[in-house]
Amino acid sequence: MNPLAHKVLVADDEGPIRRLIRIALERGGYRVVEAATAREALNAIAIDRPDLVLLDLGLPDRDGLEIIPQLKKAGAAVIVVSARETTEPKVAALDLGADDYVTKPFDTEEVLARIRAALRRRLSEETPSPVVEVGDVVIDLGLRQVRRAGEEVHLTPREYAFVAELARHPGRVLTHAHLLRAVWGLGHESDVEYLRVAARAVRRKLEVDPSAPVLIRNEPGVGYRLMAG
Repeated sequence: MNPLAHKVLVADDEGPIRRLIRIALERGGYRVVEAATAREALNAIAIDRPDLVLLDLGLPDRDGLEIIPQLKKAGAAVIVVSARETTEPKVAALDLGADDYVTKPFDTEEVLARIRAALRRRLSEETPSPVVEVGDVVIDLGLRQVRRAGEEVHLTPREYAFVAELARHPGRVLTHAHLLRAVWGLGHESDVEYLRVAARAVRRKLEVDPSAPVLIRNEPGVGYRLMAG
């Protein structure tokens, strides 16, 4: 993937933060557009058509959460960059369609890594593959089959549905509510213990060391992520 082909919108009301991110992005070869307000961000998404938006939630004219659906509808990946450290805004942003969440203060190299991952996911979602490989684990969504080191792994229907939903969005955090709706159906969004049980069972079958998982990672209070790519 050539970053020269990608344009990033930095929507943040703090000029020094925008300059810091711009320098890092331009050094990485990205084209950069800036916005200091939600209005400017929405204008930029319509005119400049960025591939990805780095979105601060504390914009002066509107809460950044309010514009995530519009940014996603325009086809951009969205990474929230915010000083809000509690889990509630993270869950809200992800449930609204954000691709990732970075908390201020941040390391610019981490932000660049998150951008690369989000752009890879955006490309893969445009040309979805029925097979996802993570280390020696192969998840074949077409055949509804999971293999580890070449051997088929038996998963219960719920365990497979849990793994398959993560595999459809590799590298992306899926919230508890998202996974519960996808696997158990509407009305189970608060049954987080179901997820814990499924995750433990899947880790016993797929992880080298289930007590130190590297395949399926828990984002405390938020959800789970399949560590692909």
